[in-house]
Amino acid sequence: MGPDLGQSVYSSYLLFEEAWSTSTADRLTTQRTALRADPRTTQLLHALSSVKGVARCRSYRYLLQPTASQRAALERLLCRQCELYNAALEERRGAWKWEGRSVNYVDHCRTLTDLRGVRPDILENGVAVCRGTLKRLDRAFGAFYQRSRNGKTPGFPRFKSVRRWDSVQWEDSGGWHLNLEQSRLRLLGVGEVKMRLHRSLRGTPKAMTVSREGRRWWVSVRCTDVPAKDLCHTGRDVGIDLGICAVVSTSDGDVVSEGRYGQRARNRLAEAQQSLSRKQRGSQHRDRAVERVARAHRKIRNQRKDLAHKLSRSLVNDYDLIVHEDLKIVNMVRRPKRVRTGDGTSVRRGAAAKAGLNRSIHDAG
Repeated sequence: MGPDLGQSVYSSYLLFEEAWSTSTADRLTTQRTALRADPRTTQLLHALSSVKGVARCRSYRYLLQPTASQRAALERLLCRQCELYNAALEERRGAWKWEGRSVNYVDHCRTLTDLRGVRPDILENGVAVCRGTLKRLDRAFGAFYQRSRNGKTPGFPRFKSVRRWDSVQWEDSGGWHLNLEQSRLRLLGVGEVKMRLHRSLRGTPKAMTVSREGRRWWVSVRCTDVPAKDLCHTGRDVGIDLGICAVVSTSDGDVVSEGRYGQRARNRLAEAQQSLSRKQRGSQHRDRAVERVARAHRKIRNQRKDLAHKLSRSLVNDYDLIVHEDLKIVNMVRRPKRVRTGDGTSVRRGAAAKAGLNRSIHDAG
């Protein structure tokens, strides 16, 4: 993309920014028309559509319905991959601390061959899932180095607990197979697991992730070369405003006041958390209380996601151009800085009231 094209992007952005900031409907319509008629906009769209070599990717998520034996096999798979992750992390830390040597992803993959004779149970589900675990550790170190370069809080990769290790991934097509006709997923070392194929899968499956959420198991299949689906041209534009009382307000006068699911479930969630605090650690009663709290949080999350997907789908179907605010949610929910006085006390800056506002912002999704 050359400097002239980049300047056209900035000019087109200024045109639309001016159109959105005005409060007069005629002025807004005029600027929209000017933006569409601008030849630089046409040049930009043509340049973006002429990019070659970029494959369309999409993920499809399905619910798994394993049997009791398959569920136990999946649990063992999670435990072994968590052990592999921690062992690889310890190897990296020890090699750098005692030998000053750096260990990367390729070095770890070479040790998998020798691991077969020492710990054959680790490779019971195939090498592909082990490579996915090692790649996960490599991405964690890559993000650590990136944060260090950007001056952010680094956050060195930590060891994982078995209770918090809830997913395994296959970076290639080895070790698993999809049978779409019979709605089955065949996993090496687990067997053929029934899956709820609620929608068709398009494209070529390339990678997969199996995750556990409470007592449910999900599979996410990543596909490439997904055919694009053209939408009908409506010739309509809209600007949307995101809020707290009203989740979305459009420039056409439509207001969506649904949501606030966290506020609705506040009492039920508080009761579940209070019950959890009274349970003894390590007991089965505490495990059931933990699941109850997690189930309440999952329900709120699913409600928010359902509303967001339905609303976005409706907007995409009805409008060709959608403009929204560039909100910095992280900055909006930041606590006010503490100001110290000469006698060591702090100045009251409304942190308690801000906490309620932050809760409402998060609840809006």
